[in-house]
Amino acid sequence: MIAMKRVAAGVQFACVVMSLFVLGFLTGCNRSSPPKSAEAVAEAKETIPAGSMVIKGAGATFPSLLYKRWFSAYHSLHADTYIRYAAVGSGEGIQRFIGKNIPEDEQVDFGASDAAMSDSQIAQANNNVLMVPATAGCVVLAYNLPGFNGELKLSRQAYAGIFLGEITNWDDPLIAKSNPGVKLPNLTIVTAVRLDGSGTTYAFTRNLDAVSERWRGQFGPATLINWPGNAMRAKGNEGVAGLIENSVGSIGYVGFEFARRIGLSMATLENRDGNYVKASADTCAAGLATAEMPDNLRIFVPDPHGAESYPIVTFSWILLRKSYSNAQTADALRKLFQWSLQDGQHFAPELGYVPLPPSVAEKALAAVNSISPGS
Repeated sequence: MIAMKRVAAGVQFACVVMSLFVLGFLTGCNRSSPPKSAEAVAEAKETIPAGSMVIKGAGATFPSLLYKRWFSAYHSLHADTYIRYAAVGSGEGIQRFIGKNIPEDEQVDFGASDAAMSDSQIAQANNNVLMVPATAGCVVLAYNLPGFNGELKLSRQAYAGIFLGEITNWDDPLIAKSNPGVKLPNLTIVTAVRLDGSGTTYAFTRNLDAVSERWRGQFGPATLINWPGNAMRAKGNEGVAGLIENSVGSIGYVGFEFARRIGLSMATLENRDGNYVKASADTCAAGLATAEMPDNLRIFVPDPHGAESYPIVTFSWILLRKSYSNAQTADALRKLFQWSLQDGQHFAPELGYVPLPPSVAEKALAAVNSISPGS
C-alpha cells in the first residue's frame, strides 16, 4: 500500500511538472529571464575573430525566415561581418530599438516590425528613426480539419465572426453558405493567436477593422489583443503555426511562409471585390501593388481592391537610426541593407515573401543611403 502511494505521488508530481512545461511553452517566459535557444547557445560559444564587425538586431518573426537567409548569405560574402537577429516579435523589437530601460545584452543596432512605428514611439527614440520597408507578404488563415480535403472558403463575415468568437462550430450556416455542396465537420472551432506584441497581429486586425463594424467597435487594429472566444495563444509565427499543426479544429493567422513551410491548409478568403482568392506570391503582390508609398515609408494596406488581390497583406520594416554615434556601425548597416534591398530581394519568392515593388525599393534604398555617423 505504501509503495502504491509512492507511485501515485510520483505520477502526480510528473503530471504537475509536465503541465508547467506545457504552460511555459504556450505562454512564454518572464522577460527578465528568457530561455536560451539552441541558436543563442551556439552563438555564445562561437569565437568571433578580433577586428570583426558584429551587428545586432531584433524584432518581427514574420520576415525572420528571409532575414536568416539574408544574414547568412551576407556573412558568406563579408566574412568579417556577423549579424545577430533575435526574432522576438515586432513589439519587443521596437522596445529594444528604442533602447530605454533595456538590458545591455538586449540593446540592438536595428529593429524590425510589421507594424512600423507610431509617432509616439518615434518620439521616444528622439526622432532619430528611419523606417525602411525591407520585404512584404501576406497573412493567411491556416486550419486543421482532418478528413476535410476540399477548398475551404471563408467570407469576410465568416472569418471576422470566427475571431470575434461568434462562430464557434465548423458547420455553422455562415461558413456553409460559402462552401455549397461541401460537408463541413460538426467540430468546435479553436482559434490560434499571438501571445506577444505582433506586427502579424496588427496586419490581421487592420483587415478585421476594415471588414467588420463589430470588430471596429470592440477592438480596432492593435499589435496585442485580448482575443475573445475559445483561443489558444503562442509566441511568434512559428509558435502559432505549431499550435495549428497539432490542434484538431483549430484556425489561426500566420505568415504565409510559415504555413507553407510546414504544409498547413490555408483558407481561400473573400476580398474587397467579392472574389475568393488563395494566397500566393502573385495574389499577395497584387494586393500590395495598390499601395502608394508616402515619403515617410509607412503605409498599411488593410483591405486592397482588385479582383486578384489577396485581402491580408503587409509590408515589413527594418528600423534604423538616421545617425549612429559609431561611424563603423553606420557604414556596416548601410552596406548590409543596401545589399538586402538589391541582391537580397531575389531570395524572397522561394521563401514565400513578396519582393518590394521597384518604386518602393528605390525609396527604401534612398533612406538607407542617408544613414550618417553622428557626433
